[in-house]
Amino acid sequence: MRGLTLALAGGDFVSSYGMAQIPLFPLGNALFPAGVLHLRIFEVRYLDLVKRCLSDGTEFGVVVLRQGSEVRLPDSVEEPAMIGTMARIDDWRATMPSLLEIVCRGTTKFRLTSVELGKYGLWMGEAEMLPDDANVAIPDTLQISADTLGKLIAGLQRDPARAAKLPLAPPYRLDECGWVADRWAELLPLPPHEKETLLGMVDPVARLARIQAFLTDHGVLS
Repeated sequence: MRGLTLALAGGDFVSSYGMAQIPLFPLGNALFPAGVLHLRIFEVRYLDLVKRCLSDGTEFGVVVLRQGSEVRLPDSVEEPAMIGTMARIDDWRATMPSLLEIVCRGTTKFRLTSVELGKYGLWMGEAEMLPDDANVAIPDTLQISADTLGKLIAGLQRDPARAAKLPLAPPYRLDECGWVADRWAELLPLPPHEKETLLGMVDPVARLARIQAFLTDHGVLS
């Protein structure tokens, strides 16, 4: 476990298994622990959120959008998933007065018991922090998924500009089921409900097996 407490937006502290109100950032893709997320922030609701997180050194929650658009549209209906990952801002820059570019790292998974739409359209959720994955070695039957990801990483290292935009960053834990499964889950064009299912799977071996079945079905593995 990363520690007994987490600092959340608004200055609250919550035990790893306790409940807290957290601000939410619904996206089309999922963030998993140790994943890297690149965001361009221009909506007022998220500019305010990010500025508060930067000022307080706090985190926000990333969840998958079950339906709706990342950018608020007049007639759209947003429905956030009920499980996600806390995001810590590691780097940022203001390219324009109302535009921030940030790089985040996934930290701790959480499960929501309720959500509500607050002022300016910012979602808030009552969240329970979840334990980290157990460190489980990759079984022989799933080794091909790790090997293929390793080859992808090796190729990216020869193209730093492209690598800097992807959700991959060292340390590369290619011997851990959970880490390999999570990186594939972020990279693959899976539907939102599948990403939500993978986030909710406690067993990292089962999660990687589900990923490998997708990779096999789509001819990614050779």
